[in-house]
Amino acid sequence: MPTFTALTTLTGKSQAEALGAAMERLEPEPTGIGVFEVEDGSGLWEVGGYFTETPDDAALALLAAAFGAKPFTVSELPETDWVAHVRRELAPVRAGRFFVYGSHDADKVPEGVEPLLIEAAMAFGTGHHGTTLGCLRALDRLAGEGLEPRAVADIGCGTAVLAMAAARLWPGRTNLASDIDAVAVDVARANLRANGIEGQVSCVEAAGFDHPDLAAATPYDLIFANILKGPLVALAPDLAMHLRPGGYAILSGILSEQADEVIAVYSRNGINLQHREQIGDWVTLILCKSS
Repeated sequence: MPTFTALTTLTGKSQAEALGAAMERLEPEPTGIGVFEVEDGSGLWEVGGYFTETPDDAALALLAAAFGAKPFTVSELPETDWVAHVRRELAPVRAGRFFVYGSHDADKVPEGVEPLLIEAAMAFGTGHHGTTLGCLRALDRLAGEGLEPRAVADIGCGTAVLAMAAARLWPGRTNLASDIDAVAVDVARANLRANGIEGQVSCVEAAGFDHPDLAAATPYDLIFANILKGPLVALAPDLAMHLRPGGYAILSGILSEQADEVIAVYSRNGINLQHREQIGDWVTLILCKSS
């Protein structure tokens, strides 16, 4: 079955959300609609829809004009076995002592590594993106410097690859992972089972630290937050409250031009830069809370 996409951009969150709501009334009806802020500092929002029938060009043109958006770009997506495609394209990743791989590459796991199995169908958080890779390298760096955390939190965990990496290093410690998306939490739990460490990490659905289990384990010695600049900035006061003095935060999801702002916000909350690494356009930060 062919799939079509219709994408446009415009300025302003409220306008973008209103356009997304208006698209729901189109005929043929879209099977899904997304409204996302473009994380490049431009202030633009992207609005897109997926269709199983060719979308109405005239109706899309009217919507774009009505909401002050650019003309929609309509594309037909090729029929693709995406899981097979991902398996071909995503080779195993080495990040310090960690080795991230799919089950199709189980025979490639070398000796002397901490293996992390992430299925190819769950591509977000496999270690191929500069943010996840940077966080794993940062964790490897802190472990090499002798960090021995009592409690670890992975906020916005996605596949929970970071929480699993911490559990591999420090089994038996308090290790929690949270995500605002219920599907991501299910994926995280499936990955924990696949790695045989479901008893080492507790996964909960929560926005930030807003969950009784997360509150009960405070303060944390290490907190991961691999999300995006906006949520990271908003999270700073809460993260500072949950991080023990002398504890570490590993932050990513930050474009290179955004890093200084994130560093400044966390510094004002008593959490100061220890190390930064750039991989492609993305920056990963290691910060430490003042004692």
